[in-house]
Amino acid sequence: MRKTEIENLEIKLLLEAILQRYGYDFRQYSSASIKRRIKHFLIGTDFDRISELIPHLIHDRALFESLMLSMTVTTTEMFRDPPVYKALRKKVFPFLKTYPFIKIWHAGCASGEEVYSMAIMLKEEGLYERAQIYATDLNEKALKNAKEGIFPIGSIKKYTRNYQKAGGTKSLSDYYHADSESVIMKRGLRKNILFSPHNLVTDSAFGEMHLIMCRNVFIYFDKPLQERVLELFHDSLVLKGFLCLGTKESMRFSGISHKFKGIADRENIYQAKRE
Repeated sequence: MRKTEIENLEIKLLLEAILQRYGYDFRQYSSASIKRRIKHFLIGTDFDRISELIPHLIHDRALFESLMLSMTVTTTEMFRDPPVYKALRKKVFPFLKTYPFIKIWHAGCASGEEVYSMAIMLKEEGLYERAQIYATDLNEKALKNAKEGIFPIGSIKKYTRNYQKAGGTKSLSDYYHADSESVIMKRGLRKNILFSPHNLVTDSAFGEMHLIMCRNVFIYFDKPLQERVLELFHDSLVLKGFLCLGTKESMRFSGISHKFKGIADRENIYQAKRE
């Protein structure tokens, strides 16, 4: 066997061990992404090979949780890709304003920056008090950090620029308290956000959502899993509800694309149709 074939076998055994021991199924994630993340994780350990990691992972939950963090937390920021938020304000929020109560699902919310970005927009559009935001992720440690709403002070300049480019109508500093090291999102911004664990691979739909945000998550899934999750999202939306994917993701070649229509093609915002 060549080295690459051995590594692929080791990864297959590792993913099967994770499924059997902890119930998390990564087998339909992009093989290139999973391999890259596992090998990067190994660099910070005393293990030379993936196969050496497996027995320790089975018996050491803390080691597993460290690997989970490496495999599931994606890079994010407040108002990431500002034109997306401008498009949401212009093309989605007018529809949301017609409902007496709205539900928004942030699937794969990671450390929560984009969840708070949504909450700020809802505040500025007069929608926050009649909105419920569900923020979910596979990684419970990331969810805990997101719920605390504490971010490094060094990031705030970039977040402020993003906010301004996204059409913010106030000052971003109106929404947080700051000390020398961190910014803490204000309690009033957090009160309508429910953080909860959810596994897109194995868990069921969230019903009756008006908007689903799932940005830069699909790129880590293989094609069959992407199709299944898109079906889950479609089943979770109200009639004519909205789905927003990442700017590097697309529904164009999906087998479910006929169930959505594009309303902002460049920003990957879609509206659900019923057959």
